[in-house]
Amino acid sequence: MALRIRFRRPAGPATPAPDTEASPPSPGEATPSGDAPRTRRVAGAILTGLAALLVVAALVAPDRLAQAGPGAVLRIPVEALVAVALLLVLPDRARRPAAVAFGAVLGLLAVVKLLDTGFFVARDRPFDVLLDWGLFDDGYGYLTDSVGRAGAVAAAVGAVLLVAGLPVLVALAARRLARLVARHRTGAARVLAALAVLWLGCALFGVRLTAGVPVADRTATTLVASHVGQVRAGLRDRAAFAGEMTADAWRDVPGDRLLTGLRGKDVLVTFVESYGRDAVEDPALAPGVTAVLDDGYRRLRAAGYDARSGFLTSPTFGGGSWLAHATLLSGLWIDNDQRHRDLLAGDRLTLNGAFHRAGWQTVGVFPAATEPWPEGRFFGYDRYYDAGKLAYRGPKFSYAPMPDQYTLATFQRLERDHPHAPLMAEIPLVSSHSPWSAIPKPVPWAAVGDGTIFHTAATHTGGSRDVLQRDAAQIRTDYAHSIEYSLGTLVSYVLTHGGDDLVLVVLGDHQPAASVTGEGAGRDVPITIVAKDPAVLDRVAGWGWQDGLRPGPQAPVWRMDTFRDRFLAAFSPAH
Repeated sequence: MALRIRFRRPAGPATPAPDTEASPPSPGEATPSGDAPRTRRVAGAILTGLAALLVVAALVAPDRLAQAGPGAVLRIPVEALVAVALLLVLPDRARRPAAVAFGAVLGLLAVVKLLDTGFFVARDRPFDVLLDWGLFDDGYGYLTDSVGRAGAVAAAVGAVLLVAGLPVLVALAARRLARLVARHRTGAARVLAALAVLWLGCALFGVRLTAGVPVADRTATTLVASHVGQVRAGLRDRAAFAGEMTADAWRDVPGDRLLTGLRGKDVLVTFVESYGRDAVEDPALAPGVTAVLDDGYRRLRAAGYDARSGFLTSPTFGGGSWLAHATLLSGLWIDNDQRHRDLLAGDRLTLNGAFHRAGWQTVGVFPAATEPWPEGRFFGYDRYYDAGKLAYRGPKFSYAPMPDQYTLATFQRLERDHPHAPLMAEIPLVSSHSPWSAIPKPVPWAAVGDGTIFHTAATHTGGSRDVLQRDAAQIRTDYAHSIEYSLGTLVSYVLTHGGDDLVLVVLGDHQPAASVTGEGAGRDVPITIVAKDPAVLDRVAGWGWQDGLRPGPQAPVWRMDTFRDRFLAAFSPAH
């Protein structure tokens, strides 16, 4: 009997026989193993590569432009090694949240690093996470004055999108890389071990591909430690500053024993914006500036005046003029906004306060004050002129609401052209404020009027109103022209309106930004005293300052906060 074997068909839908006669796919038509999966694989690889680049860049990117370059990227960040190790040992349910949290924190650190980069360029210091938030409002106003409201709004929107978007993007990138690590645990562990050994070797032997940039990198950890230390130091500094404010040998000196060596003099303390040591020493900047100073001194000497010059070290760099003003006048080191606020809340005797106590009329002339300035109550001027009270009717020149010549001419008309009690005036001049893109030409003093003449006064050759199209060389040239203008205007004012009883103290508030000086420049600024009465300069003979309007390389350098006490001691009897 024949054995019959019956095969049972598996349950499920019938599978049709392949159609051997089917036509080939038309061009562009995907097949199960064709172009679409390959495209997805390539796109996925590209996205993974971009995610890795973003995470590594957030970890190793330097916070100073001078360190940027290929060598800055070819580093092994220890934070990445630690993060991958954690992802390998974490259970699946915890891996994704940990990666997202790591990426978000890393994105926030990248934002702080970008802020540090900007502040190193503008202020030659890192961003202060405790005190610098108020500067963004000032920065927006500066951009509005420099490039217009539309440009300022665009910059603000871009900054907000960057701050909000960067942590999100880095978090998504970290999550994608975490999935890659999970899929290839063995390979990831081997790569991690190799990189860890390489990192340790580079750290032990100090391997560097670029000067100052080690291959064994720990930038993110250092950044966190630096800013945490910055916050702690700021909190401690407030208590220390409170003690400094109470120590004042001049606090209770009566007015009849103050500044007797200047009785009958009009004393002008004039700050020239961004007038730093580089303006008189940098070979690319100094020739035109020193020519103005040397020619001005020759002309002043011919008119009977003399001058002595030195250097002061400013508490700020590239901006923050109010910190320098407060430091000079208070005799305290005001290098941040917390100290400035605490100073304004106290009753420290300022230099202008000492003049007021000794019988002078005190005047504040602030051409750049376009909004209410409550600080004026602390300084206690008898008369205060802001931009509105100066009533300028001419055009703006870049940031400056009015030319320095108009500021001085209007001060002269309002205060010195008629019989008056001795004056002490603080006058910040702002024509040399960045971005140095439009610089007025001098006009005859008698023609200044309400400033409308400056509508037809051309800018200096080389000055450009288009801030964004200038290269670095043009910016430096325009900066030097602006300093030449401000200093030349002061010399012309003294020769035209000075008189026998004028004493002029002229100094810079801070160095210009690093875009002019380069990173790492010092904080010294020139200071000069000009007077016609020889007895005034005899009082400061012991200071060792040099003759002329231009301090040389060997001129004495003092901290700016020491000037108040030295000045009061020189012109007051012993107390």
